[in-house]
Amino acid sequence: MNKVVRTAAEALERAGLRNGSSIMMGGFGLCGIPENLIAATRELGVTDLTVMSNNAGVDDFGIGVLLATRQVSKMISTYVGENKMFERQFLDGSLEVELIPQGTFAEKLRAGGAGIGAFYTPTGYGTWVAEGGLPTKYDSAGQVIKASLPKETREIDGRLFVLEFPLKADFAFVKGYRGDAHGNVIYRKTTRNFSPMMATAAAISLAEVEKLEAVGALDPDAIHTPGIYVDWIFQGANYDKRIERRTNRPSGR
Repeated sequence: MNKVVRTAAEALERAGLRNGSSIMMGGFGLCGIPENLIAATRELGVTDLTVMSNNAGVDDFGIGVLLATRQVSKMISTYVGENKMFERQFLDGSLEVELIPQGTFAEKLRAGGAGIGAFYTPTGYGTWVAEGGLPTKYDSAGQVIKASLPKETREIDGRLFVLEFPLKADFAFVKGYRGDAHGNVIYRKTTRNFSPMMATAAAISLAEVEKLEAVGALDPDAIHTPGIYVDWIFQGANYDKRIERRTNRPSGR
């Protein structure tokens, strides 16, 4: 029952992270991202990674550090507008990108963890999301060499829906506020977005927390990710906790 490891590097070693792995990475913007696990992945040097995350970080932080070393070959995301490196790699053909509406992304994660085979959503009907043709990969000359495929649609109770399939991954990296040796995790505010679903939808889940506490210290009713979904847990360190863009600067600056 003791799932504690000392460091992110040890967690990756125990989990067996390897070239070609698919990884779900929690967080919303730069809030609640698994900073220590991302740094350890960079140091490990594994390549050809498929990363599923709400966003792609910024040029020098978050998933951006893995893009800088070209360890990521495919991104499955919803919002990528803050990362110029991401844009360059997508357009020069070195990065494949699958864009998903944010609510659909969350539901695809939930479905992956709940064992749901597929589901219908009205989001995306009448757009490239449903009709296909959305570029997912370019060549070095800027020509589209891969595009999204059309999706099945269906009318239900007078409304048109799009068929979507669940997301699953080899690994989930999540970051919590508090945790215990059994792997139970509590998130704080915005950092709760996506991470609970990711922990259920991956074959192996790794959790880093700001405070690792004794078993029994967490209120059972407050636990967001039960330990049954977490394989290894550790107390992280040196959190930067950046924000993507400040919009409330004092006037005149």
